[in-house]
Amino acid sequence: MTVAPPTRPITRQMHLEAAFVRGLLTIFRRIGPVRASNLGGFLCRIVGPCLPVSRIADANLRMAMPELDATMRRRVIRDMWDNIGRNAGEFPHLATLPRNPDSGPGWDVVGEEYLTAQAGRGGPTIFVSGHIGNWEMLPPAVARYGLPFSSFYRAPNNPLVDRILCDLRDAAMGQPVPLFAKGAKGARSALGHILKGGHLGMLVDQKMNDGVAARFFGLPAMTAGAMAAMAIKLRCPVIPGYVERLGPARLRIHVHPPLDLPDSGNRAQDQADLTQMVNDWIEGTIRQHPGSWLWLHRRWNVHLPKTKPKK
Repeated sequence: MTVAPPTRPITRQMHLEAAFVRGLLTIFRRIGPVRASNLGGFLCRIVGPCLPVSRIADANLRMAMPELDATMRRRVIRDMWDNIGRNAGEFPHLATLPRNPDSGPGWDVVGEEYLTAQAGRGGPTIFVSGHIGNWEMLPPAVARYGLPFSSFYRAPNNPLVDRILCDLRDAAMGQPVPLFAKGAKGARSALGHILKGGHLGMLVDQKMNDGVAARFFGLPAMTAGAMAAMAIKLRCPVIPGYVERLGPARLRIHVHPPLDLPDSGNRAQDQADLTQMVNDWIEGTIRQHPGSWLWLHRRWNVHLPKTKPKK
């Protein structure tokens, strides 16, 4: 993956952090995908719910799914942390997980006809999803169909850790692909990539303050607008998809048909309508698998609890 060179000086703390990450990934790699997934899930579902950031997840659930009582919210938060830990444990194994196994670890695709059809047509494509299930499996799985896509990217603060993670993603993809920084500059680079017939993957379920005003779970939610702007401008296919967890290191990629792009002649309205269409699709998917989504972000335009106690 093409990333910007580090601009911060490398400190001793960064070396220690990188050594810890390398050590943890080595353990996960050596014990195999199933045990790594189970270990990561166990650790995170024990520790995660006790962390202050889980208060944000609880507040988000109260707003988005008020029908859930306290017990059900705790279960969703526990499942969320379990999924996060499993994702970490499975990360070093993504490159070697088998396709369409009869049993055990691996991955399969529902709706692969939409990928093969798009590969046959050629031309630019936008894949949209959210932080659902093991979202890291989407790029390597789609790449197996001849549609390797680039992504928007926010690098970790530690450039050594960033390099470790990028190398693992490259191995899973089987080839390096460009990455684009979040923000206006990255959006321009991504547009240039798509104009050349490239493919772009976007996780559009996080808040963007300078994005498009839309609704998510019936609540105001500023949403990234680059996806809709590029799709409406170029009239290129927008293909939704997500990863469902079936078991330890057993994943199912769901690919949906390309969305019907609005074409009213009013570009701004079409962009707003497409943004809302994608938000509605992501919401519906989360409602099916609430414990698989990352509820930790401050997604809505409301005040949420602080994660640190007042001094």
